[in-house]
Amino acid sequence: MKIQSIALKVLILLGSAITTSGAVAQISSSIRFDAQTKIFRIDAAGITYAFGVNAQNQLQSIYWGPQIGRDDLLRGPAANAGVAAFDPSFTTTPLEYAGWGAGLFVEPALKISFPDGNRDLVLQYASHSIEGNKLTVTLRDTSRDLFVDVHYHVDEATGIIARSSSVINRTHEPLVIEQIAAASWNLSPGTDYFLRYLTGRWAGEDTLQHQKILPGETILESRRGSTGHQNNPWFAIERGEQTDEDFGEVWFGALAWSGSWRITVEQDQVRNIRINGGFNPFDFAYSLKPGEKLESPVFYGGYSKDGIGGASRLLHHFELSRVLPQAPNPRPRPVIYNSWEATKFAVNETGQEALAEKAARIGVERFVMDDGWFGQRKDDHAGLGDWYVNPQKFPNGFKPMIDKVHSLGMDFGLWVEPEMVNPDSDLYRKHPDWVLNFPGRARSESRNQLVLNLARRDVRDYVYKFLDQLLSENDIAFLKWDYNRNWSEPGWPAVGASSDEQKKVYVAYIENLYGILGELRAKHPRVEIESCSGGGGRVDLGILTLTDEVWPSDNTDPFDRLRIQDGFTYAYTPGVMVAWVTDSPNWVNNRTTSLNYRFLSSMQGSLGVGANLDTWGPADFETAKTLIAAYKQIRETVQHGSLYRLISPQGGSEYSATESVSIDKQQAVLFAFLHSSQMGYPFPQIRLRGLNPTTQYRVTPISGALAKETPAIASGSYWMRHGLEVNLKGDMQASAFKFEDNSAVHSSN
Repeated sequence: MKIQSIALKVLILLGSAITTSGAVAQISSSIRFDAQTKIFRIDAAGITYAFGVNAQNQLQSIYWGPQIGRDDLLRGPAANAGVAAFDPSFTTTPLEYAGWGAGLFVEPALKISFPDGNRDLVLQYASHSIEGNKLTVTLRDTSRDLFVDVHYHVDEATGIIARSSSVINRTHEPLVIEQIAAASWNLSPGTDYFLRYLTGRWAGEDTLQHQKILPGETILESRRGSTGHQNNPWFAIERGEQTDEDFGEVWFGALAWSGSWRITVEQDQVRNIRINGGFNPFDFAYSLKPGEKLESPVFYGGYSKDGIGGASRLLHHFELSRVLPQAPNPRPRPVIYNSWEATKFAVNETGQEALAEKAARIGVERFVMDDGWFGQRKDDHAGLGDWYVNPQKFPNGFKPMIDKVHSLGMDFGLWVEPEMVNPDSDLYRKHPDWVLNFPGRARSESRNQLVLNLARRDVRDYVYKFLDQLLSENDIAFLKWDYNRNWSEPGWPAVGASSDEQKKVYVAYIENLYGILGELRAKHPRVEIESCSGGGGRVDLGILTLTDEVWPSDNTDPFDRLRIQDGFTYAYTPGVMVAWVTDSPNWVNNRTTSLNYRFLSSMQGSLGVGANLDTWGPADFETAKTLIAAYKQIRETVQHGSLYRLISPQGGSEYSATESVSIDKQQAVLFAFLHSSQMGYPFPQIRLRGLNPTTQYRVTPISGALAKETPAIASGSYWMRHGLEVNLKGDMQASAFKFEDNSAVHSSN
């Protein structure tokens, strides 16, 4: 299955009438080509993106920003003059897609070695085609039949452009691709740009970074074989120092790739800002035979004039309407219970059924059994790879337990880790060659497991077969797909000794991962899937085209989660952000928090419960039942509405506040959190955003209290301008409030 066909699957819906290509102007609802000026122009959602063919036949960037008049003349593309002899025109001109050659000293989009030793690559415009909202520009090397198709696909609702590239070898000899970007994005020269990006580690994901862009290159990357915890493939660039959540120009992008990746942000010698993103070139090579093609991932890019908050809301809307498997109308995520913290590996039919009964009492809709159900899995030292139901733990298979779960009004989900194997397993003893390895070298274990080489066809077929069989033989509604280590020794000996062939593993592995997920979804369309990788190690827009939700972090400390979830939502919609309520004190920090605080922290995303219900008392069950019922009344707004970050938890803040507003603006939900009161100061006054100014909204506490003088009903203008005061004092306190259109509330009553 081809990468581009997967990552762009939802954008097929964006196409409109097909136009013909040729020397005359091309016109669609969003894309035009002016044959006289040789300018391509994309207009959508108040945004204009323009580039053209200059006198040197290069594809040159012109403009990306607020929409300009349809008949306004754009300055035609003209290559920069260069700077003395040291920085020639080719390296100072902002190109849409540059090969490494002709004295290019900035980051190239494409680098190739030809069999005769030549490594010079100069790409020039050859042709183009426009089909609805999709534009393809074909580039060709100046002397060889090496072609690159540069793809643009625009979403009219958000103005977000999906870009990718395809390299086609039409020569008569093989060549080696050493570096390939999905796209290059260019911003006009300036010294007042600031970069935001996300960093982290296991249990500390999605820390928001903010820094000025200076001469040189900032590299965001993963060399781990998967998306990784260390960086996330998302960026945002703001212009000027006065920007905030709702004000200022922001350009943003997200790379849809779940393997090793790299994004570079560069200020060049003449202060152009250049962003490249695609496969990570570290340890990368891809041998391309005559007639073969390599397709890059998709690199999405967008623009907002409404600050970083406006940028994230655009991206959320795009993800919900175009990216997720259930787009354009994803179902609300159900409230889940996961058995891991209650039982660890000691799962059995009796224990799971007892937990299911307790979960049903509080309003859970999906019961998920975690690790420990298969093979000889008693701990994390054995069993991975042997995907049969353990007969001692489940002597009658899964059916009696699943029937029990269904009788309690819940559907059933199951944990799997398909890409891994324990050396202590029947699978590894039979197929030790199936793992990533270098012959004659040690095989580094992590969490007592090795990585199956999913690039191999036999491994791919084995993984698909056992998952298909599991889903066909059991009424399973959900898979929690885990992935608990990074790569080491990424060899692929079966393809031979050539390193250029073996290094294809970085692409072929992810192609097969996407292929398995795609085939499973096609055959079992009712089954939903969560992407988990020791927390947030595989969160990106590639995996989200094929999975319904992601696990942001193994860290379930509700205070830590405020910052993790805040960072997460800059790039991803809260609708896919799974958040569990677990036990206190929390295992990460030994911090004690109330059940109310833990619930409100998790209710900002897709709510789940992972606590050991066997240790709960009657008051705990009553609190959980009440808050889960309240969550079901607001989850459509929380998961699919517009998110406003009112008070940031970043930088050690004592406070945090978020607001979600429904698309029709009839409901809003406010969450407020206090770490600890100091010196008697009150919680900061909160001013809501995004409401209809003339609508009368009734405020109702979900948990907590407002100041006594707060009106029960007031206009959206009042709540946004005057604001309100929440009554929070003490340590680790939280409250939540629901705002509803009073006329709608009155009519429903």
